[in-house]
Amino acid sequence: MRRPSIITCVMVLLLTLLAGAFTMGPAGAWDRPVRADDGARVVAERRLGPREMDLTIQSPALGSIAQVRLLTPDGWSPGRHAWPVLWLLHGCCGGYADWTTYSDVAQLPALRQVLVVMPEAGAAGWYSDWWNYGRGGAPRWEEFHLGEVRQIVERGYGAGERRVAAGLSMGGFGALLYAARHPGFFRAVASYSGTVHPLLQVPGGFGPDWFLDLDRGAGVDPYAIWGDPAEQRAVWAAHDPTLRAGPLRGLPVFLSCGDGRAGPYDPPGTTDPGETYLERQNQALAARLRALGSPAVTDFYGPGHHDWPYWQRELRRSLPMLLAALRA
Repeated sequence: MRRPSIITCVMVLLLTLLAGAFTMGPAGAWDRPVRADDGARVVAERRLGPREMDLTIQSPALGSIAQVRLLTPDGWSPGRHAWPVLWLLHGCCGGYADWTTYSDVAQLPALRQVLVVMPEAGAAGWYSDWWNYGRGGAPRWEEFHLGEVRQIVERGYGAGERRVAAGLSMGGFGALLYAARHPGFFRAVASYSGTVHPLLQVPGGFGPDWFLDLDRGAGVDPYAIWGDPAEQRAVWAAHDPTLRAGPLRGLPVFLSCGDGRAGPYDPPGTTDPGETYLERQNQALAARLRALGSPAVTDFYGPGHHDWPYWQRELRRSLPMLLAALRA
């Protein structure tokens, strides 16, 4: 067998070092293991590029591992500086990587001084601690996000206490629900085509059953989340941002939605009944916020389907409000 040359050995060493710069192994091998109060901990960390990093968290709240993607600001280093934070939440049937996969969020100059936190929320987790037929227990997505993830990013990844949130569809629901259920946690929230009034019933068969069918399509038991919409109405109401809008009074809120007709990014002549229904929900929440004296900003832009080109555009439109709240 021929011995490798010195040049070959050097090249192998360089490649190994480069690989190590973008991937780190189990947390037990680090000199800075990061944990939450309940024992949730980072078990792996992977660099995807100069500003993108994935964390794998072993979560007692979920009874499993889950992922969180970070988009780090310029000059970031672990544990140094308390950066302002944008929580960017994904929608139903998607995942934590969606925002960097389907939008240009990583290229936005306005976010170069902000830590962006993009946590996993389940295909249809609904940003909730599940009812589970009255038994409670995992998955507890609300606890995972606002307890475990928050503590981990603050203790090990430079997150400060100035926070805003934005999300699409189920993620817009999550941003508003968390702000309503935890006043003061976020300084401002934005929702794009958000599912903001789950109990709204409108002619044409759209209402709570629409959510149950959506959950079934995502492969989860719809009654495990909040129960039956009639028999467990109180549980549903506790997770309905429109019915819980009181704590949103005075909070900067941005709501946007299309009306389901074909817009500039859609095939001509097509319609999206689901987006039409969501616009009705958002109109109801906007009316409720106006009645409360809330300074909500709305962008009900007319034609448009439930799709990424609109959500990317609406993120840009809402950023001035979100960033102003972080600076305040």
